[in-house]
Amino acid sequence: MASIEVRNVTKVFQLPDGPLTALGGLDFEVGDREFVSIIGPSGCGKSTVLRLVADILQPTEGEILVHGESPAEARSKQLYSFVFQDPVMLPWRSVLKNVELPLEILGAAARKPFNDRPAELLDLVGLQGFEEASPNQLSGGMKQRAAIARSRLLNPKVLLMDEPFGALDEITRDRMNLELLRIWEETDAAVLFVTHSIDEAVFLSDRVIVLTPRPGRVFTDVEIDIPRPRGLELKQNEVGFRYSAKLRRALGEGAASAGIDIMTQETESLGADVPRPSGGSATEDEGR
Repeated sequence: MASIEVRNVTKVFQLPDGPLTALGGLDFEVGDREFVSIIGPSGCGKSTVLRLVADILQPTEGEILVHGESPAEARSKQLYSFVFQDPVMLPWRSVLKNVELPLEILGAAARKPFNDRPAELLDLVGLQGFEEASPNQLSGGMKQRAAIARSRLLNPKVLLMDEPFGALDEITRDRMNLELLRIWEETDAAVLFVTHSIDEAVFLSDRVIVLTPRPGRVFTDVEIDIPRPRGLELKQNEVGFRYSAKLRRALGEGAASAGIDIMTQETESLGADVPRPSGGSATEDEGR
C-alpha cells in the first residue's frame, strides 16, 4: 500500500475576481518509507498539495488517500504530522513543553505510552540539555529540530514538510539536511517534502516530482538513484550536479510546455504568488 495517493486532484480557489485553478489533474504516489520532494515554479501549488493531504484544504475534484484512508480519517488516527517553515513554538513554554503539545489533545489513557517520548525525541534531534530552555534561547536550526521532534511524537506514518529549512542560512541548512536524513532513517515514516532548493531535493530524496506552472500538474517524476547514506559532498560532486542539471532542465521544459518563460514567471511572482482579496482574507497558501 502506498503511503500517499493523489489521484486526478484539482483545486480551484474562489477569489473575488473569479476562480483560480491552483492544481489541475495532479497524480502521484509516495511509497512506504519513501522520501519524495516536490519542486516547481513559485505559485505552482506546492504548498497547496501538502495542505490537501493534511485535510487543511479540500480538493475540488479527485481523491487523496493516506495509507488507504481519506485525509480526514488519517488525521483522526494521527497517521501524519506537518512541519512548517516557521517552527511555531509557544514562547511562554519550555522546549520540552512545546514538544509535548500534541499529547495535550489526547486523553490520559491514550497519552500514557508516549509520556517518555518527548525527552527521547529531544535526545534524538540533539537537544538534550535544552529541555527547560525557552524558545527565544534557541537558534533557528535548534527551533526546527524541536519542531521535527514534536512531529515525530505520535509515531506518524507520514511526515509532511513545507520548506522547513527555507529560512535558515546555508551552513545551518546543510546541517539540518544531514540531521533530517539521520532521523528519517531511524523511523518507518514516508516523507513528502516541499522545497525551492534543487540541490536540497537531490540530496534528500528518493524521487523528485517537478510541477508545471499554475495550474500545477506533474511534468516529470525523477528517481534519484544515489546510494544511502549520503554525505554533503553530494552537493558538490559530479553525480549531484548531473541530477541538479536534469531537474533544472525539467523545470524549464515544464514552464515552456505551459507557454511560460520560467525566469520571467519567477521574477513576477516573488512575494505575490496569487492575487489576494482585499483585507488579506484569502487562504495563505493559495497557489503556492
